[in-house]
Amino acid sequence: MAGIYIHIPFCKQACYYCNFHFRTSLTRKKELVAGILKEIDLRNPSTVNSDRLGEKKYLSDEKIETIYFGGGTPSLLDIEDCRLIIEKIKKEFSIDPDAEITLETNPDDINEQKLSGWRELGINRLSIGVQSFFEEDLRWMNRAHNSRQAQECIELSLKKDFNNISIDLIYGTPLLTDEKWKKNVDKAVTYKIPHLSCYALTVEPKTPLKKLIQLGIVQNVNQDTQATQFLLLMKWMEEAGYEHYEISNFAKPGARSRHNSSYWQGEKYLGIGPSAHSFNGISRQWNVSNNSIYIDSLNKNFLPFEIEILTPMQQMNEYIMTSLRTAEGLNLNYMENKWGKDATTVIRKEGKRFISAGKIESENNMLKLTKEGKLLADGIASEFFFT
Repeated sequence: MAGIYIHIPFCKQACYYCNFHFRTSLTRKKELVAGILKEIDLRNPSTVNSDRLGEKKYLSDEKIETIYFGGGTPSLLDIEDCRLIIEKIKKEFSIDPDAEITLETNPDDINEQKLSGWRELGINRLSIGVQSFFEEDLRWMNRAHNSRQAQECIELSLKKDFNNISIDLIYGTPLLTDEKWKKNVDKAVTYKIPHLSCYALTVEPKTPLKKLIQLGIVQNVNQDTQATQFLLLMKWMEEAGYEHYEISNFAKPGARSRHNSSYWQGEKYLGIGPSAHSFNGISRQWNVSNNSIYIDSLNKNFLPFEIEILTPMQQMNEYIMTSLRTAEGLNLNYMENKWGKDATTVIRKEGKRFISAGKIESENNMLKLTKEGKLLADGIASEFFFT
């Protein structure tokens, strides 16, 4: 499986928990779309001529099985802009007829005209940033939509036959009680949403939220509350028949995100747009994050990016980090076949103390996090890293 990720780095609001946002004029938006089209052209695996490993010919001639419009607010793109990008991808790459094509959107950007246009373009999956169904929570997060829009956008999407929907919910905010959290989750289950992505609120440096907390204007997050709400979430999702297939993601059987799953399974993907990242198993590369530099460079037929060739140790650590986040877990047989018996012996030895502590369970040569272990997923993974 190989996928394409289209990063659209602009939006119309500044959420308290976001590191950045880009407000852009209509002219600048058109320039960005033109830049993305130019990058796709330069990335064409049949025309690229480069001596540097992985420089541009990143996916070789592999079939593309997923396309994901994400980052910022891609739903702000005109239907015609989306059409140009999708048609360009189909022209330059080999696309699976059954490809999953996802668009991230905010509730206030959804209307009947856009839904019809997206459907006509072949977009068959929506990821909607609902965050909460409570008015006071949305105001606290400085979201542009309200509670009514959070519900109406789902109802309208279902009405227009977008059955493959994912919604984002955030827990661990100071205003969110366990009772309100239950109502948020119940609302999603009632709508029969096939996929939920649920994230604990994190306070990142240099964000408005961090500044407000430092000034004592808003209450800081409570990690104990977040842990409790995450444990409750896992219980409720299991009872509702959802698979907890990745730390932050829950899906009805058959409704996993094919695109995001490729990240966690170490599959190849190509990132298009400012600051977009790519991965092909042996290297990573990332485009320049500055919009102006990105656009100006592509106007000169130059693709501005950096590349890093991963060492075998880095590849192992990548696998450890991503695999432990998934329901399937870390495959010891796979590790031994790829990196040798010595590496696997170290992992087995290190894993024993987490198994004794009830944080990891071992079954059929697979190491999987328990519910309690999932509370500490990143920390546990780092204990297995090779240095």
